[in-house]
Parts: sequence; C-alpha cells; structure tokens
Amino acid sequence: MESLGVLLLHPMNAYLEQELDRRFRLIRLWDSPPDARADFLRSNASAIRAVVGNAGYNADSALIDALPSLEIVASFSVGIDRVDLAKCRERGIRVTNTPDVLTDDVADLAVGLAIAALRKIPQADRYVRAGLWKAKGDYTLTTRFSGKRVGIIGLGRIGLAVATRVEAFDCPVNYYQRTKKEYPNYTYYPSVVELAANSDVLVVACPLNEQTRHIVNREVIDALGPKGVLINIGRGPHVDEPELVSALVEGRLGGAGLDVFEDEPNVPEALFTLDNVVLVPHVGSGTHETRQAMADLVLGNLEAHVLKKPLLTPVV
Repeated sequence: MESLGVLLLHPMNAYLEQELDRRFRLIRLWDSPPDARADFLRSNASAIRAVVGNAGYNADSALIDALPSLEIVASFSVGIDRVDLAKCRERGIRVTNTPDVLTDDVADLAVGLAIAALRKIPQADRYVRAGLWKAKGDYTLTTRFSGKRVGIIGLGRIGLAVATRVEAFDCPVNYYQRTKKEYPNYTYYPSVVELAANSDVLVVACPLNEQTRHIVNREVIDALGPKGVLINIGRGPHVDEPELVSALVEGRLGGAGLDVFEDEPNVPEALFTLDNVVLVPHVGSGTHETRQAMADLVLGNLEAHVLKKPLLTPVV
C-alpha cells in the first residue's frame, strides 16, 4: 500500500504517524517551513491521494484545490467542521472520521468537569498545595452535583453517554435537539433557552455547524443563571466566548467547565484568574486507549479505500 501518498497535516499521534509511515508513503506537511507550504504542496500534489487531519487541522477549500489527485480525507477526530464537505462531495472525495471510540472518554470528562466545577476540586487542590489549609483552616463549602438538573444540547452518541452517567447521580435529564425523540426518562425542551432555564448544569454535546455556532449566547447564559454551570465538551465556537467571559466575571453565570475554546490554543486571559471556572486543554479523547483506537480507525479507513472495500466510518 506504499503507493498511497498520505499527507499528514500536523503531528497528532506517534503511533498513527509510525503506522502511516510503515504502511503508506507518508508526506509530513511540517517538513516545509510555513512560508514555503504552497511550493511544497505543488511539488507533491500528484502523489498526495489522501489527507489525514484532526479537529484543529483539516482539509479546507484551499488545501483541496491544491491537491488534484486527492481521493480521501481521513480525520483523526469525530468533528469534521474544518473539512470542506461541500467541496469534497463536488469532487467525489471520500471523508471519514472516528466516531464511537471516543464517546466514553468525552462523556467521562463532561461529568468530571461538572463535578470539578461544582465541588471546586482544582481550587481545593491549590488551597492544600499553597499551605492554606494549615494557615487559614478548612476550605469553603461547595455545591453538590448529585440530583442537579442536567440539560444536554444534542442527544447523540456523546450526549446519550453523558445522560446515562448522570442518571447514576440521580440527576433529572433534560435535552434539546432539532428533532424530539422518544426518551421516556428524559424531558425535551423545544429551545435552548427553555432548556437552560430548566437546568442547573448545561452540557454542550452537539456537532458544530452553521446552525449550532454560538448556540450558547447571552440569552441562553442568562437563562442558565447565576447558580448554573456550563460544560462545553463540544467545540469552542458553540459558545459566544466574549459573552461567556463577561457573564462569569459579572456573576451572571455561576461557573463553567471548558474543554474547548473558540481560538485554540488561545484562551481568554480573563478566565485565568476566575475561581468559578475549570479549564482543560481539549483533552476529551485524550487517553492512550482512545487515541490508539482512533488511529486504528484512520488506518482502517485508508486501507479499505486502497482495497476498494467499504469504508469503516464514512461521512461522505
């Protein structure tokens, strides 16, 4: 399968890179300096039949136009909002992603962030490390997670996994998505504002597209209120970030647990000094087990394409 030229857009996983190099003809985009990328692509364009990207680096319109021999885009992520799907369909380029294998880890993190935000676990850890327990006495009281009303935006694979987990904490589950489905144990709300108004914890778990960009805006944040907590394990642009920051600073929102941001890895510095926020650097799927499973899906999709077999996880 060495004849398949694969362009890897960014260093993303050592095992994936090693296996791509072993099984195919691997071309690393970062082998060229940024100001010489156009020439680098031109010189390799005829050989590149596959692109491997991820949530941060993927096949946009300009890259697709630069690669006339491109046949498949295999994304090392479940989110494909950075892939120009319309252009791929127009050109007959196949697109795959890595669903399912990361569901449990992302759902685990959503629950972990909610508990960490309400119980102030990172803040309490810092309190102990700074010697303040001995110097100032017991840490401040926090808020219980068990029994809180959890609202979920998007009851897909990850949303359902979050719902299953929070049920174990006796949390009533509410949800919003475009289509109401028959979930007898969960309450549907026809708008995100109504969902937020009836939730203590609001979890963003929907795909990112033009309809869901800034789905959490000022109105939603105000409906969640000064005792509410926002958890984002979806994509940064799901949330109007300046509105979120101002609401947290002004106390109009009780707290937040954030795995994703609008302009990663740039995080608003105003969040760094806030005591009501838990921040992690987009690590939802960041376990050894899940990243290897994701890599295996990418490799399996590329091999299926070469062998003209059905793709494992086709999007286009």
